This record gives sequence, structure tokens and C-alpha cells, in this order.
Amino acid sequence: MPAQWKFKEVEELKKIIQSYPVVGIVGIRGIPAPQMQEMRAKLRGKMVLRVSKNSLIERALDNGTKELKKYIDGEVGIIAANMNPFKLYRELEKLRMKAPAKGGEIAPEDIVIKKGDTPFKPGPIVGELQKAGIPAAIREGKVVIEKDVTLVKKGEKISPELAKILNRLEIKPIEIGLKVHALFEDGIIFTPDVLAVDIDKLIADIQDAASRAFTLAVEIGYPTKETIECLLQKAYRNAYMLATECNIYTKETIEEFIRRAYLHAKALEGKIGG
Repeated sequence: MPAQWKFKEVEELKKIIQSYPVVGIVGIRGIPAPQMQEMRAKLRGKMVLRVSKNSLIERALDNGTKELKKYIDGEVGIIAANMNPFKLYRELEKLRMKAPAKGGEIAPEDIVIKKGDTPFKPGPIVGELQKAGIPAAIREGKVVIEKDVTLVKKGEKISPELAKILNRLEIKPIEIGLKVHALFEDGIIFTPDVLAVDIDKLIADIQDAASRAFTLAVEIGYPTKETIECLLQKAYRNAYMLATECNIYTKETIEEFIRRAYLHAKALEGKIGG
């Protein structure tokens, strides 16, 4: 018979799932305890993160949210919030941070050691750096890196020996954070490939499309609440030009005709007087 705490945990998970419009599955693998505590502190007041056994999370996911079960893989937790999935995803991405390598991790990017001074005093460290493939030397009483060097390429495994060197150089090559597996809202599953949109680019594209649509609508004379003022102004200008060209007298054109007559009179006066 299952332990009583499991029933209580499932009920607590269900309560969280039912209390928020957006819930999801997030991966927590590889996040050290100190960084997890820091993330929880930043999440407080914005969203709820509940880490539990996968089997208990599966039990808690029922009705519509049962579709999330297929995204339970590895070490995961439940995330829940009162914000739309896209904003929630962006908030979680902001929590990603750099962490030191321990050895055995896969480099997410090229790990490059830059040319320049180091904080080390001359000593055995020079040989350790050289052994790791870093061109170190002593210059003016300081340990320096003589040129840039790619210590580990993207996709390669970081050895424990290199991890120690990176830690001594205070280089944190590992990116950690809550990895969104899927988010759920109103019966719809949102996966990272959908959620990872460039908001600035999206806004720029929408603004560009709106501008092009507005220009086209004005050019073809298509009236909308956005274009009607511009169309009326355009129609007024066209009517005014036509009226002045055809010598049609109105209260709008009379000043133009008086101005023209005055200019003609002055020109004629100049010729007669000359």
C-alpha cells in the first residue's frame, strides 16, 4: 500500500495544477542546490515550482493536463503561473546562469582562454596551465596567457583536469537553468520551439507588416478606421488641385486665385513700367 505521504503529495500537486491557468513540466537536471535555491528565490511571487517524483507528477496530471505526461523525462518539476506561456518561458530563460564545470559535462560552446594577464603569481601554476594546453608564461613577474586558445570545442567533453583549470581561471562554462519541456494552457501544449520567439524581431515584423498594409490601403483607396483620415486628406488635396487647375471658384480655392491674379498683375506692371 502506498505511503500516506505520496497521497498527500499527489493532492498537493493537483491543487497547484488546478490553481493556475498555465502549468508545465521543467527539467531540473544538473542544477546544484545553491543555484536551485537562488532560482527559487527569484521565482517567489511570480510562479510556483514543485519538484517531486516523476510517478507522483504523472498521477497528478489528469483531465486536460494529462497531455503533459509525455514530456516527463529525467529529473523534472511542475511549474505553474498566472502569466501566458510566452511570458513564463521568457521569465524562466532569464533565470539561466553560468556554473563551474566539474568534469564530464559537454561544452555548450567553444571554451576560449583569452590572451592576457592572470591573477596568478609565478609558480607551479605555469606548468599546470601549459600541461592543459594553455600557452602560459611569466612576464614582468606575472603569469600571462600569450595568445588566445580554444581549450574545449563545442560538443566535446570537459575532462576533470580541465575543469580544475577552468575553475582556477574562474571560468564558468556550463549554463544551468530550468529547462522547459512543455507548457499547457486552455487545452493547448506549447513546446520550446514555439515558445522561443524573438520578441523584438516579432514586434518589428508586425510593425513593418502594418506599415506596408497601411501604405497599400492608402494607395488603392481602401477605407478603414486607420486609413480614412489619410484618404480624406489625399482626396481633399486632389480635389483642391483639380479645382485650381480648372478655375473652379470655391471658398477653399479663392485665395489661390487671388494670389495668382496678384502675381500676374505685378508681373504685368513690371513689363509696362519697364
